[in-house]
Amino acid sequence: MGTIMTELLKDMKKQLKKELDKNRYQHTLGVMYTASCLAMRYGGDMHQAMTAGLLHDCAKCIPGEKQLHLCKKHHISIRDAEYKNPVLLHAKLGAFFAKTAYGVKNPEILHAILVHTTGAPEMNLLDKILFVADYIEPNREKAPNLAEIRTIAFESIDEAVFRILQDTIHFLNQKKNAMDHTTYDTYKYYKELLDK
Repeated sequence: MGTIMTELLKDMKKQLKKELDKNRYQHTLGVMYTASCLAMRYGGDMHQAMTAGLLHDCAKCIPGEKQLHLCKKHHISIRDAEYKNPVLLHAKLGAFFAKTAYGVKNPEILHAILVHTTGAPEMNLLDKILFVADYIEPNREKAPNLAEIRTIAFESIDEAVFRILQDTIHFLNQKKNAMDHTTYDTYKYYKELLDK
């Protein structure tokens, strides 16, 4: 990774530190480093993985009502599940801010940020790296089957995606939380892919 890339990441970190609370910033650094490890393991682009990891939650600390307002203002589509649970909008808004406030032009990085909460059928490698890194980064403690999924993540990234989706759907169903249909569509896609 070149000096220019390192400087860009350093500048993004400085800006992010002002936008995020302390815990969210620590999580973000954890995702950035975990994404770079997964990129090394699977032959992905480390700089893209680190950038996506660093910026994936750049809109997370914005209150739900303000996220709704900003999405309407910038003509970002809002689905029913997002109206019911505006925190889901931080991925769409994060991709928007990554482009407009942080200067990210790479469509793969923006797409990875866009789908990092729900996943998407037929995700590319960077999408999967960010999706998995967000779940397994070292600061995470409470997710079920975490130790096992951390191991699987470095053996089969598709298997890790499937297991994360399986546990996420189980959790959302137990809590009776609104679920974006994309999460279920993604789960079905990876279930069929792995022939579970």
